[in-house]
Amino acid sequence: MADPAPRGAVPVNARVRRRGRRGGVDRKRSSAGPGDSPLRHRDFVLFLGVMLASGFAIEMSFVAIGWQVYAVRSNPLDLGLVGLAMFIPLPLLALPAGHLADRFPRRTLLAIAIALETAIMLGLLAVTRGGADETWPFFLLAFATGVAAALGAPASRALTPSLVPREILVRALALRSVVFQASVIVGPAIGGLLFALHSELVYGIAALLSMIALLATMFLRAGRDPVGGSSPDLASVLGGVALVRRTPVLSGAISLDLFAVLFGGAVALLPVFAKDVLEVGPAGLGVLRAAPAVGALGAAIVMTRWPVRRRAGKTLLLVVGLYGVTIVVFGLSQTMWLSLLALVAGGAVDMVSVVLRQTILPLVTPDELLGRVNAVEMVFISASNELGAFESGVAAALVGAVPAVVIGGVVTIAIAVTWSRFFPALAQVDRLDDLRPAAADTA
Repeated sequence: MADPAPRGAVPVNARVRRRGRRGGVDRKRSSAGPGDSPLRHRDFVLFLGVMLASGFAIEMSFVAIGWQVYAVRSNPLDLGLVGLAMFIPLPLLALPAGHLADRFPRRTLLAIAIALETAIMLGLLAVTRGGADETWPFFLLAFATGVAAALGAPASRALTPSLVPREILVRALALRSVVFQASVIVGPAIGGLLFALHSELVYGIAALLSMIALLATMFLRAGRDPVGGSSPDLASVLGGVALVRRTPVLSGAISLDLFAVLFGGAVALLPVFAKDVLEVGPAGLGVLRAAPAVGALGAAIVMTRWPVRRRAGKTLLLVVGLYGVTIVVFGLSQTMWLSLLALVAGGAVDMVSVVLRQTILPLVTPDELLGRVNAVEMVFISASNELGAFESGVAAALVGAVPAVVIGGVVTIAIAVTWSRFFPALAQVDRLDDLRPAAADTA
């Protein structure tokens, strides 16, 4: 017999509407056998290919952009401004984009976003061919990247649960993370090497990979039809916000990621550490940027075989605290091997947090609100990543890169320790299988 739903979770018997989708999987009616695998589902495998190509292209370009921007004026604040430029479109466009993902075909929105990413890669190639001796073109293209993310992320994340039965969603999300982190590992390493050979190679190959991702997206069967017909009024656009506010498990998990990564981010300052602290050059920067993905890949592989089954809430808080510890170690390190070890460990514990959070969200969200709730989460994630990059750049400019990273890690540990007091419902989540969608009062 299943354990009763923990306090603050959505009751098992909550009523929720379901609509079928051509080519997709109805999360309510479908069932997975004991030997079922996400890789037996055609659209899910194709979607993994989209993520692999697109993720590879993006991570390759990030390494090159970081090195080029920092090389112009050797000012860490410029790295923070890149993150800020990427963040600005997200709070403005994410909620309307989430509403679009619940009104229009999600596959079409994802394809438009990937097409925009392809144009951005070609723009970066043109800037590099022109000498890349000014920072403003990178800021402008970073802003365009934020626009593409705001449009595509809600549709992409809302599309994923329709690709596999609900019973194997945890394994599917972990496997999706395996593929994505594999691209994150290879992308920065190869990107750094290609940049050392010829800077234009990075963006040319990235553009080609984005085109491949666009082609694969067009072959998806799921996401061709709209999920629902919610009206384009303000209350409908804010439907995801309303659900998050009245669901403590959702609000606790999403806000935990926001504040932990906001203060505990070190990735934005990796060009500073690679050049001035560790002195390992652009190739070393690629290795450093790939290190968190190595740990994340290992953790994701483990979770595909042994997913978290009990004490999910407490596990989430624990791994966030451990993530803060790894950030402190990285900030204090003066040697390449210890820095790599800290980044690998940080990537591993962060992946556990990501899979738990991304599993909770679709399990407690009605399908007709998935786009809007994913848009809310995307705003929080982007605030923690892009706005966190800006915070790191400002802090490094004021007190230095090393103190900025160490202080951020300490703050992250404090957040993990105190969060159970603010959101006890999150800490008390035990079995993820007991979570059920909340009633879709707002549509």
